Amino acid sequence: MCGRARCTLSPAQAARAFGFPSTTTAGGAGGGGGEDAPAVPTLQMDRFRPSYNVSPGAYLPVGAVRARARGNDGDGGGGAEEHVPVIQCMKWGLVPSFTGKNEKLDHFRMFNARSESIKEKASFRRLIPKNRCLVAVEGFFEWKKDGSKKQPYYIYFQDQRPLVFAALFDTWKNSEGESLHTFTILTTRSSTSLGWLHDRMPVILGDKYSVNAWLHNSSLKLEEITVPYEGADLVWYPVTTAMGKPSFNGPECIEEVQIRPSGRPISEFFMKKSAAHGQSVKPDKTSPEVAETQASRTAKEDCELGENQLDKADKQQPAEKECSSAVKDESVTLEPQTFYTTHNIKREDVLELNQKQDTSGIKRKIQDTEVKAETKTENAGRSTVGPVKRKEKGPKTASDGQASLLSFFAKK
Repeated sequence: MCGRARCTLSPAQAARAFGFPSTTTAGGAGGGGGEDAPAVPTLQMDRFRPSYNVSPGAYLPVGAVRARARGNDGDGGGGAEEHVPVIQCMKWGLVPSFTGKNEKLDHFRMFNARSESIKEKASFRRLIPKNRCLVAVEGFFEWKKDGSKKQPYYIYFQDQRPLVFAALFDTWKNSEGESLHTFTILTTRSSTSLGWLHDRMPVILGDKYSVNAWLHNSSLKLEEITVPYEGADLVWYPVTTAMGKPSFNGPECIEEVQIRPSGRPISEFFMKKSAAHGQSVKPDKTSPEVAETQASRTAKEDCELGENQLDKADKQQPAEKECSSAVKDESVTLEPQTFYTTHNIKREDVLELNQKQDTSGIKRKIQDTEVKAETKTENAGRSTVGPVKRKEKGPKTASDGQASLLSFFAKK
């Protein structure tokens, strides 16, 4: 697509860009060099207004080949036609000749024509054989879309030579018989280097061969001419967004600007997107929180596992138990009352301590002692052997049913 361009070329510069001959006028009285002038006819060039911001509806110099009658050179060949190159000022934005004489003209409707389909549309197909033309500009503008924003870029040849576009022209007459010459610029798919900017670009005729082939060789296939320009000398840079206004004009249109990168982090984008869908964004747990959660879960599982193992051990081996890590010393088998008296503690205190602290060592001592006491009482009536008890190293009392220390010395 091409909808804005820069064209401040003189007729002579346009003629050279088209490959037309030009001449140099004689110098003034001061003996200085003369000015270049096209050696071909120029038509209606007074309508042309050089501009840095040309848009559809404006006049531009166009190169074409027109037929004219012979006989002006006096060779007697009057009536015959010849085709000569001309530079004519035409209006950008094609108005087909079959448009109604009183119809309101819209130059933005056909300011571009897709080269791939010009053979299919009646507005363009009939113009291909004899209404081809050339348009010369110094550069053109294209916009890069970034969401709701558009950034314009100025595209030009690095050596500053004019760009020549392939175009088609037509002539329309109004109700008063006045003729209006209009043209449309052909476009093609974007080149490899410009694909990031837009999917379309104007058909650029980058050398004399392609210019002559488009203008004079109608037998050449269009597909061979209307190809993307892939030359590395086609360059670009960003310009001010004020280019969007057709009234904005002047050298400021082609001044390079610096594009500020967006400072918004990508996380902000996802947060806003989640909020738009009604989802609350929760921060991830920190490492201490995760560690605390895992530790609580592990402690709970260990506590349940320890209680289950303790119940099984009490049923299978009531004779002998080991204290937990909280109590390091060996356990001693005692009667419940003797245990409380020996350690000078109350049973209520132990129960209260079990409720406040998870000390499995003391709890196991109490349970071992109570279980063994109950077992001893039941077995005493049946004269059965009770649970195996570990021998104590200290002296035995008479309450145990065994010889006391005094009776031992008396026998000796």
